[in-house]
Amino acid sequence: MNLSFQDYISIKLHKTDLKLTGYIKSKLEPYNLAPEQNLIMMLLWEKDGMTQNQLAEKLAKDKTNIARMASNLEKKGFIKRCFCPNDRRALELYLTESGRELKEKVVPVAESFNDVVTEGISEEELQELSRLLTKMEQNIGG
Repeated sequence: MNLSFQDYISIKLHKTDLKLTGYIKSKLEPYNLAPEQNLIMMLLWEKDGMTQNQLAEKLAKDKTNIARMASNLEKKGFIKRCFCPNDRRALELYLTESGRELKEKVVPVAESFNDVVTEGISEEELQELSRLLTKMEQNIGG
């Protein structure tokens, strides 16, 4: 079976990812947040004081990438990084007042984005999509 370019599922996933990322990037721009930085903020809004290593694990990103994003968020005044009292090599990330206030503006944007993306898709279809994506990830050792 010869697949055409458009038939490869990896191409469809890539194109969808680019479109979704472009869309959310434009929605987050007024808040001085990049989409990946927003993922860190959303995790910290759920549980303040996570370490950079914990964030790297949750986001499946390398530690250098997380350190760079955390540094940028710190420069923007949204978080502060502190050495972990139990492990001087580990850095914990804490929201600043500005970072906490940002939640009230950005969470509705994220929720609206989710609504736009899932419009016309049933709960059952979303569960099936999640199951299939997990299966694909496992197929390549993820």
